[in-house]
Amino acid sequence: MMEKSVSSERGRTVYWVEKTDSPLTLVFLSGLTANHHLFDRQVEAFSGQYSLLIWDAPAHGKSRPYRDFTYPHAAAELNSILDAEGIRRAVLIGQSAGGFVAQSFYRAHPDRVAGIFAIGTCPYPPSYYSRSDLFWLRQTKWMFRLYPNGILQRAMARMCASTPRARENMMHMLSDYTKDELCTLMYLGFAGFIPEIGDMNIQCPLWLLVGEHDHTGKVMAYNKLWHEREGFPLHIIRGAAHNANDDQPQQVNALLGAFLKTL
Repeated sequence: MMEKSVSSERGRTVYWVEKTDSPLTLVFLSGLTANHHLFDRQVEAFSGQYSLLIWDAPAHGKSRPYRDFTYPHAAAELNSILDAEGIRRAVLIGQSAGGFVAQSFYRAHPDRVAGIFAIGTCPYPPSYYSRSDLFWLRQTKWMFRLYPNGILQRAMARMCASTPRARENMMHMLSDYTKDELCTLMYLGFAGFIPEIGDMNIQCPLWLLVGEHDHTGKVMAYNKLWHEREGFPLHIIRGAAHNANDDQPQQVNALLGAFLKTL
């Protein structure tokens, strides 16, 4: 894949792109503290079949330094990337916070989204969240600072992944950050979601995926309720935790292939 970048007054966002003759472009949006390597198994599986675009989200990986990370700003950088590549519409594959970016982008540019494939993410409408939920989202920065950096990274890797290979990959991605960077990024990612909460009316196809061992916050509960209230298909990934696409790529790739055939 070819490495490229776009720049704004906030910083440079790095991405990788592979073009084919397919009418569909798959855009992979990794979760908080992860980078483009989170989707290595999906890029490998779908290379040559579809046009692919993957990034290091603003303030992540090679897309640093970056000033003033918010989900709308991330969506704006993504819009600039699609413009630069001449991509009119795309399928957004968002894992965790990458799903927040996908929804923020859909809110701003619904006509540019052919579908959303959400892995371990959460809905935007405020009716899903209690006051207690929002309180704890605001506490992340000081809570994470209580732990030595090595212990914090290992705990995060164990929480995110259930298989040794996926845990090793998560540890590799986390090792790129200092403790201050990691704690600040977690705070911006969690507390920064609160201003985004609002009613959404998603009209494009949307599939929900959650690892059966995903114990990250209330992700499982939110997705079950999202499915019940709005009817979006929900798929539970066997043997997977939060990074379900990395834990169990064969299951997730099969579902992604089926999803793409519906578009």
